[in-house]
Amino acid sequence: MIENSDVLKIAGLSRLALTEEEVTLYSNQLSAILEHIEKLKELDTRDVGPTSHVLDIQNVMREDRTAPSLAVDEALGNCPDPKDGFYRVPRILE
Repeated sequence: MIENSDVLKIAGLSRLALTEEEVTLYSNQLSAILEHIEKLKELDTRDVGPTSHVLDIQNVMREDRTAPSLAVDEALGNCPDPKDGFYRVPRILE
């Protein structure tokens, strides 16, 4: 069980100011976490291989494919003030 003094020591090292209620709360929460870890230690994991991720995930990205680009006139079709085939924007720096 994590004692309140342990929580106060960790809080001091972390430069945290805790109220008495927070110290009690965190003491109980940390104790529950450590109890859960002790339960996990009882599991037989000899046949479980190392994993890089807990979920079996797949790459969901599509393959890169080349495609024709838009024509300059079509790309600038909604531009309010094009100039020489480029977007023209207001100056923001002097």
